[in-house]
Amino acid sequence: MATREYSFYPGCSSQKGASSSNYLVSVETMCEELDIKLNTIPDWNCCSASIGYAGGGELPRLTLSARNIALSEEHNPDQEIVATCAACWLSTKEAAERLNDDPDMMAEANIALAEAGLKLTNKTPIRHMAEVLVEDIGFDAIAAKVTKPLEGLKIAGYVGCQTNRPFGIAGESFENPVYLDKMVDALGADSVPDYEKKVQCCGGALAFSEPEKSQELIKGILESAYDHGADMIVTPCPVCQMNVEVYQGQINDTHGTKFDMPVLYYSQLMSVAFGRSAKDAALNGQIIKSKQLEEIAGK
Repeated sequence: MATREYSFYPGCSSQKGASSSNYLVSVETMCEELDIKLNTIPDWNCCSASIGYAGGGELPRLTLSARNIALSEEHNPDQEIVATCAACWLSTKEAAERLNDDPDMMAEANIALAEAGLKLTNKTPIRHMAEVLVEDIGFDAIAAKVTKPLEGLKIAGYVGCQTNRPFGIAGESFENPVYLDKMVDALGADSVPDYEKKVQCCGGALAFSEPEKSQELIKGILESAYDHGADMIVTPCPVCQMNVEVYQGQINDTHGTKFDMPVLYYSQLMSVAFGRSAKDAALNGQIIKSKQLEEIAGK
């Protein structure tokens, strides 16, 4: 497989010590096995997905993402920008489209960027890592890399909101995207194609302001996975992963449930299936450990 190169935007949550730093570790391992080279955008900044709507106006929010695109154009020319975080991908892709559609806003963004010696041409495609895996690598090539099939595992694919709407993955249904199911099957595990909650919101925006509403949504996501006999949940979104994993204890206390469902990233599944260690797959970063996956990694 020839090496593919992309301009990589890691995002804040993937930094060392951040909530999804294990995502980055497993993505790097996965990419090593798939001959993907990620060239990190130098001096990248927050995409403003969360704080951008709290105040300060539209131009600053869009310009933060525009700065990352401009830096990529300068340092990694002719390379598509790839993000692993759903919010980063969504925010960056939105900024690129909004600025292309609004010449006046584009001109104002470039005035701001000029203060940092940058200029945005805005001709670079913005892609999620899942798009790269589906469209550039393909399920057959993923399956061909498997040395430790994830046999005996039943895995519910939880796509969530931001990787699905408004952009989604080309050719996928907004109501029933199946690319995670196909990834799971390619790795030798059993998918749950009729998992009803695969695109339900996890309530991430309400986690602090209205936690009871957020946790009710998470409860439904978990219940559906259990109802289908799933051993674990897999997701492409750091917010979904964190919410569905870390609040299980609080939901158990409130509702008397006994949820103990591992929630992992597709990159962790791939790293293990490709023969890498539990450490390489960053399984030590999980709050709810996946003993079954750890056992396969240890073989």
